[in-house]
Amino acid sequence: MSDFGIYVHWPFCASKCPYCDFNSHVRAAGIDEARFLKAYLRELEWHAERMPHEKVRSIFFGGGTPSLMAPKTVETILAAIAGHWAVDANVEITLEANPTSVEAERFQGYARAGVNRVSLGVQALNDPDLKALGRLHNVAEAMQALDIAEENFARYSFDLIYARPKQTIKEWEKELGEALKRNAGHMSLYQLTIEPETPFWALQEAGKLHIPAPVLGEQFYEVTQELCEAHGLPAYEISNHARLGEECRHNLIYWQYDRYAGIGPGAHGRISMEGSHFASSTERNPEAWLDIVETNAHGIIEREAINNRQMADEMLLMGLRLSGGLDLQRMNALTGYHVDPSNLQGLIDDGLIAFSDDATRLYATPKGRVLLNGVILSVSESLREN
Repeated sequence: MSDFGIYVHWPFCASKCPYCDFNSHVRAAGIDEARFLKAYLRELEWHAERMPHEKVRSIFFGGGTPSLMAPKTVETILAAIAGHWAVDANVEITLEANPTSVEAERFQGYARAGVNRVSLGVQALNDPDLKALGRLHNVAEAMQALDIAEENFARYSFDLIYARPKQTIKEWEKELGEALKRNAGHMSLYQLTIEPETPFWALQEAGKLHIPAPVLGEQFYEVTQELCEAHGLPAYEISNHARLGEECRHNLIYWQYDRYAGIGPGAHGRISMEGSHFASSTERNPEAWLDIVETNAHGIIEREAINNRQMADEMLLMGLRLSGGLDLQRMNALTGYHVDPSNLQGLIDDGLIAFSDDATRLYATPKGRVLLNGVILSVSESLREN
């Protein structure tokens, strides 16, 4: 495993979107940012003491809404990371932002702090749908935020959600076409899913919210692939599109099954310590996390050793999301498991998966990506130990 990244979770938002099941929290009375910063620094120190020889190739501030952080807070966290580890000269440092929290001066501060890539949660390009999605910005504010991002950072990305309630294919084609005119190097395009215990879930259960049927959802997905491909932003992952070289390096750490430390409330990590590979997760509640870090120097509440079979399944789950597929030789070297091709002929005959010409990589085809969960389950059943 060559790459190492750091994920910093800022769990606070100005409001909670009705479709969101992320670990995000609204604190109308405000927060003690200085106290939280001290806890972030302490948790970073704890990880560095146990993984001192890593080289950081990506840093990602996610949330929540990290653009609610003071630029000085971001600068201090980045300085601490550079003080603990060697940092790659071409490190990617991404910060997520919502259009309502974008100000030119604030973005200039992030750029001075070292952030070199931003990801904006635009989500829709018409005002009624933005309101229905619980977003606090309008289209004009979103466009202004993209302008400010383009002025301040060499690389930027933005998100859109499609297959929204009452949305038609033609409406999405027009909206995506407008988005592609922005000529951003990267776009994340997510099909709306209704997650349990969200307000949208409650509305759907009450029969008050209807999203496109699965068959129509597949058409939305196919249109998305075709339009992005035609504009030079092919999918390098199920929901992510980029010009060549503009892929999100931090997310590739996840999908290529490299290591990353998760810092902050509700952050997950995949870390190597004491000769073993671990999945870690921290306390989700921000104030409880704060108390735990101040007592224990870290907020980890679960740390589970991952055995070789689990690693193989996780590599499969992540790798088949990528258009570049799963590196079978690397999986075998790391886990001692290989794919038995004799058990996959049905998937091959159905056009759902394919091997590279030299049989070192396994891909989900465009047809297979639409049915990816089932494909992954079938391929997992073909795994054999050396």
